Amino acid sequence: MTYLVADDLPAAPAGERFRALLARPGIVQLPGAHNGQAGLQAKRAGFEGLYLSGAAMTASMGIPDLGMITVDEVCFFIRQIARATALPLLVDGDTGYGEALNVMHMVRSFEDAGAAAVHIEDQLLPKKCGHLNDKKLADPHDMAAKIAAARKARRHLYIIARTDAAASEGIDGTIARAKLFLDAGADAIFPEALNTAEMFKDVAARLPGVPLLANMTEFGRTPFFTASEFEAMGYKMVIWPVSSLRVANKAQEKLYAAIKRDGGTQGMVDFMQTRSELYATIGYHDYEALDATIVTTIIPQAMPQRS
Repeated sequence: MTYLVADDLPAAPAGERFRALLARPGIVQLPGAHNGQAGLQAKRAGFEGLYLSGAAMTASMGIPDLGMITVDEVCFFIRQIARATALPLLVDGDTGYGEALNVMHMVRSFEDAGAAAVHIEDQLLPKKCGHLNDKKLADPHDMAAKIAAARKARRHLYIIARTDAAASEGIDGTIARAKLFLDAGADAIFPEALNTAEMFKDVAARLPGVPLLANMTEFGRTPFFTASEFEAMGYKMVIWPVSSLRVANKAQEKLYAAIKRDGGTQGMVDFMQTRSELYATIGYHDYEALDATIVTTIIPQAMPQRS
């Protein structure tokens, strides 16, 4: 499959394909993919949907997740992941990049780039990762206006309202905000930074029939739960937002230390994706086959040895 051949592309809009995933029994598992290569690897592992995290995007750019990036920068990531994988992609929309008109522009831009779904949060700028302290919440009615604007702008995009109210307003505040956002047109609710199984269960019990998203990020406020455990607590979606980037960054750190220490990569080859594995993942020969003028590449299978 390549994105260049029309017959290889999905016929249904991305948002409709996301809804089809949610219509199936069981919880929808959405691992974070911080670029097209990560998305392809997740797809090869068997996942049918993906998540694009604002924290992963910004960290991969070498900057903090404080609401600094623009809609166009996010669309660059959306396009590469949607193009590479053709999987329904849920995108972190932060605070919507402004007020109502900005939110509508974001929705139109994300849809055009290939996104299937977006979540918008009720923080004020400068926003923070949901698992950090002292987040500043927007007025719930202002947030509801953003959701209504997003609903008006979307053709197929699935809209998830995230609320960070648990830390400062408790579960009662979380539920009150969630109901207001649902009335404004949200398709689902993302209660962020819950820290006990009882909190997750309480939210689900008080929002019966509402699709809920759980965030299983590492090094945050939420203890480890599995997808099946979240499903048993009443959740329909689960994301692992930054996991792929964390693992990749740790491996790169070891690589650069080894080069500095050893003067080369000879001690790291066993930890590398081979050229053959890389080309298989990106479908190198599928692209070559589309143009008979390209000579088929013969892939070296091992490191050459010094004589």
